Amino acid sequence: MGLPNVKIDYGNGALGQAIASADGLLCLIVVGAVAVADKFDLAKTYPLRKAGDLESLGIDSENNPEIYQLVKHFYTEAKEGTKTYIVGYPDTLKMSDVLDYDNPYARNVIESLNGEVRGLFITAKAGENPTITKGLDDDLEAAKLNAETLGDWATETRFAPIFVIIDGLNYNGDPEALEDMRKQNYNRVGVVIGAGAPGSANQAIGLIAGRVAISPVQRNIGRVADGALNVLAMYAGDKAVEVADVETLHDKGYITFRTLVGRSGYFISDDPLATQATDDYNQLTRRRVIDKAYRIAYAVLIEKLLDEIPVNADGTMIETTARSFELAVENAIVTNMTANGELSTNPKDTTDRGVKCTIDRTVNVLATNKVSAELRIRPHGYSKYITVLLGFEVTQQS
Repeated sequence: MGLPNVKIDYGNGALGQAIASADGLLCLIVVGAVAVADKFDLAKTYPLRKAGDLESLGIDSENNPEIYQLVKHFYTEAKEGTKTYIVGYPDTLKMSDVLDYDNPYARNVIESLNGEVRGLFITAKAGENPTITKGLDDDLEAAKLNAETLGDWATETRFAPIFVIIDGLNYNGDPEALEDMRKQNYNRVGVVIGAGAPGSANQAIGLIAGRVAISPVQRNIGRVADGALNVLAMYAGDKAVEVADVETLHDKGYITFRTLVGRSGYFISDDPLATQATDDYNQLTRRRVIDKAYRIAYAVLIEKLLDEIPVNADGTMIETTARSFELAVENAIVTNMTANGELSTNPKDTTDRGVKCTIDRTVNVLATNKVSAELRIRPHGYSKYITVLLGFEVTQQS
């Protein structure tokens, strides 16, 4: 049975930081980094709050161009003072190696930071003669699988749910050749395709990470009202975004970039994850919202672990205690999510809190030593498609 603990399962259909500033806390991972003597060690996490912090680590555009570009563009979107972590690994490894929870790499990041980070963004130094499979670096499929397994492990074992965004390296420019991620089942994993110049890497994923870091959990990172990205040019493969087939990239479930008629600059197309459209957690927004609710519920319920529970003659929890459990969870989520606009509610209904916790009153706690609960939260919808019927209004004159 293992040690006493709180177990929270995600249900498909149960759409459902105690500290707000932690919601966007990320770790930026670079495979193909180089150690800097007495300043920057590989496989060690370093906190950053501005791009200038790289100087103290001895990192510049010459000795570690991938880290330099990644952090530089992270802070073009995230304001200085935004905390993130950086960690580098040698080019003897692949992204899939780093993400494999059986290896002491990304797993150690999660453990050493005590589950503090909410997401991992990973990129790698592009090789001179990369092997391309289905339009992208041949390591991508293994990296996605390992990232999903890592996320499940972090949730189920460390009670610290995460998502992983992977750089779609070495895109050959043919969207038709790409794997259709809408047919996969990796609802903790997203893949970015884009670059600041043909053949360049790390810029696009840095911009995405920066936008995620400053966005509340319910906010789609492609939200037009938040403005264009702080970048002068964007490419998909060897084509500028303006002429590239980004629609196919989007339809196949990749995070990419677009332009908008009448608006200057570049915008993130959407925030899909590598899973089916019927998956409740098919978007980064949904993943971030449900993971935040998970963390809050866990923090509340862990306080009640091994506490005395008054029971009825049949061993079930008495009503007042059951209701106190429910209110404790609901109130924490209302305070930390609903009040911040992170859950959807009806403002005309004062009883609508966007969350409902229900304790199973039929469980014999005395016999099983278990308390069962169901938690449901209501996310926001998103105006992805707006249809307008347009015509003239003409007044008939007699």
